[in-house]
Amino acid sequence: MRNRRTGRRKIMQTEYQTLWNKCLAVIKDNVNEDAFNTWFKPIIPLSYENNKFTIEVPTQFFYEYLEANYVKILKMTLDREIKEGTQLNYRIKVIDKVGDSMITLPTEPVRRPSNGTPPPIPTPFDSRVRQDWDSHLNPKYSFDNYFEGTSNRWVRSSGEAIARDPGKTFNPMFIFGASGVGKTHLCHAIGNRIQEIHPEKKVLYISAHLFTIQYTEAIRTNRTNDFMYFYQGIDVLILDDIQELIGKDKTQNTFFHIFNHLHLLGKQLILTSDKAPVDLQGMEERLITRLKWGLTAELYRPDLDLRKKILENKIYHDGITIPDDVFNFIVSNVTENVRDVEGIVASLLAYSTAFDRMIDLPLTKQVVSRVIKIEKKQISVESIQDLVCKYFKLEPATIQTNSRKREIVQARQIAMYLAKKYTDKSYSHIGKIVGRRDHATVLHACKTVKDQIETSKSFRSSVEEIEALLKA
Repeated sequence: MRNRRTGRRKIMQTEYQTLWNKCLAVIKDNVNEDAFNTWFKPIIPLSYENNKFTIEVPTQFFYEYLEANYVKILKMTLDREIKEGTQLNYRIKVIDKVGDSMITLPTEPVRRPSNGTPPPIPTPFDSRVRQDWDSHLNPKYSFDNYFEGTSNRWVRSSGEAIARDPGKTFNPMFIFGASGVGKTHLCHAIGNRIQEIHPEKKVLYISAHLFTIQYTEAIRTNRTNDFMYFYQGIDVLILDDIQELIGKDKTQNTFFHIFNHLHLLGKQLILTSDKAPVDLQGMEERLITRLKWGLTAELYRPDLDLRKKILENKIYHDGITIPDDVFNFIVSNVTENVRDVEGIVASLLAYSTAFDRMIDLPLTKQVVSRVIKIEKKQISVESIQDLVCKYFKLEPATIQTNSRKREIVQARQIAMYLAKKYTDKSYSHIGKIVGRRDHATVLHACKTVKDQIETSKSFRSSVEEIEALLKA
């Protein structure tokens, strides 16, 4: 009996493996070779029963990428090679400290009209009933994964205050900063928190570009009254990239009246831009004045600690591990844009999967160099000394004194140690610049720092942070 059951299981496995091989043959004809090797070869078919075909993918990121880029071809192939309406299920392998486990995510069948034409894009103006409301918020973006750093602490806390009591604290809230510093994530986090605390409120996130398209369509279809009525009924309006309204006078005028109406009723407005209100050349002056009524807050590029938190979360979320030297290289060199960090991790995972290669420093340098320009920094003894003083909040002149205070001596010794490690200067040259000491003092300092790095975790952490800043 045991052998008979085993044989039956093998037959069933062969059946769905054969079905999947047929699907792969179709997919291979429809995507390029690199995409096929990266995103389809690693898939493992698990079962086919009750019209549900289940596949295993290695990580959450893998699943999200397939859903975003290849779900249509997957569904089309399943319909063609297996059965019309076959439902695709994913199983994601999650590795944790306890062991391997699986989570299953179903994908609903793609609904296609019988005549083969794509379904019409629904207009938002008909969603007046609260139960039918679509906020357009992304549930993935929350305060839980919007990590705090010195570059965003104040803006983040202001956003949390708004979420607790929308319309009563900072109204409007105008957030500006360069692309990729986290403006959109913060907007979604505020909106999602408001919906948690105040589920009765109508919250809407929309880009200025889509707002313009909707307004243009409303004019074309003679529905401008519906457009105004819809937007004037919102409790929390989040408009992303308001600079997109520049040069669109009629759209600006309409938004001006919507803004006035909502603000007068105490409704919350949150707006983002890549520029401060005063720099929005081409925007109506009366609208700029209103943008400055509430809180104007700038988001800066993420600091080192914040970049570390973002990268740690990204690699945990994607279920991968990377060596320390790779981690430090990424956070030290990818400094401008949060999206670059996420894109680099995705690229590393894709390369590693496609070519069955370990994620190491040479591969990382190759990937990073394709995303950002890595300039070889000229590191001098003077620049190291200035950075160490800045890190320990000391005036550079204090290192040149004969003070024996512990914090000054420590800073002086670390500066000497790093100068020897990162420059080709002699002990004597380093000693002349750092504290006017002789070569024997520099030798002693280097040995002392090495010993402390090996014995003190907190000291080692401080030196590593300074080194990361030095490379940034």
